[in-house]
Amino acid sequence: MIESKERILTTHVGSLPRNESLSELLVAREEGYPVDPAALAEEMDRAVRHVVEKQQQAGIDVGNDGEQQRVGFQTYVAQRMSGFAGESHRRRGRDYEAFPELIEVLKNRFPKRSRMQNAPEARGELHYLSTAPIQQEIDRFQRSLPPAKAFSECFLTAPSPGIISTTMLNAYYDSQQSYLAAIAREMHAEYLAIHRAGLLLQIDAPDLAMDRAMFYRDLADAEFVKAIEMHVEALNLGLEGIPRDRVRLHCCWGNWDGPHVFDVALDLILPVLYQANVGALSIEFSNPRHQHEYRALRRNKLPDHLLLLPGCIDTVTNIVEHPEVVAKRIEDAVAVVGDRERVIASTDCGFGTFTSREWVIEPAVWLKLKSLREGADIASARLWGKPAETA
Repeated sequence: MIESKERILTTHVGSLPRNESLSELLVAREEGYPVDPAALAEEMDRAVRHVVEKQQQAGIDVGNDGEQQRVGFQTYVAQRMSGFAGESHRRRGRDYEAFPELIEVLKNRFPKRSRMQNAPEARGELHYLSTAPIQQEIDRFQRSLPPAKAFSECFLTAPSPGIISTTMLNAYYDSQQSYLAAIAREMHAEYLAIHRAGLLLQIDAPDLAMDRAMFYRDLADAEFVKAIEMHVEALNLGLEGIPRDRVRLHCCWGNWDGPHVFDVALDLILPVLYQANVGALSIEFSNPRHQHEYRALRRNKLPDHLLLLPGCIDTVTNIVEHPEVVAKRIEDAVAVVGDRERVIASTDCGFGTFTSREWVIEPAVWLKLKSLREGADIASARLWGKPAETA
């Protein structure tokens, strides 16, 4: 994982908006309708090239394929493993239970969506069928990179065993721990394929924070900590053989614009995040409910081996952050880490975590990423003491 000795680098969490044609094909495939493979491949080629170009134009240093080839950041896994069937009937977050008005807003805003609450459940022993799909994703992304290198480094995402387990519920294994271990064992093939392709592996693990208000809402705080320690243990099992400096971990409180009044404090979970065998932590800090959470890093100092990827851009509002706002957030992160070279400016979450569920319009996404770069340049000028235009 690169550390810049000259300026603050920029990245994002992974998912980027998908066009309508691609979204319709992805949803149809997920629902089991016949889809022309050639048409889908052509649409994916076009979409990946588009987001690579847009990231490059915005000035992103560490980029990816925008998850254009997946229907959602974690539910796609059911198409790559045997053992899943039926529906999970996953509970909504506490925000939606406490404020049912949000459900109506959600239905009106996103009438078409992928299987988020009703993804398949585990009804048999899990087996990862083939690495061919992930290899196709890797190949398409690498083909889409221009001859002149678009990024300083490239990454690809994959979901944590924990978020898979709390999205696609267990109806087969004798315990949550056994289920997590099975998922970790099978996802290891995908994790390893991304690593062997020379790409950074990003693990998406909103379960480590978000599930305090969802799957584990009925537990006491101490019990929740034990539960996510079990999640991290499973993750480490899945990451065996991959150097920690080739893995970054994303953790968030859920990518929606609800009140977030039931979110867990970062103080409670940060020591657990440090148990993961990874080289960087991606944490949201621009959500208005969590902009104060840098204080948790003062009380629980970031270990020397970890980089911090602070969220400097909100991913559920169309307001484009001013570069000076971004610069201030970066400077706050550097101050708490104590090392400018271990901070890479990022976004709070993805802009398209599920197909046809984008909170931010596409033009605003690219403006936000451009502002991220401009803010990083301003912060770099101050942190390295050189003119902003050459930062």
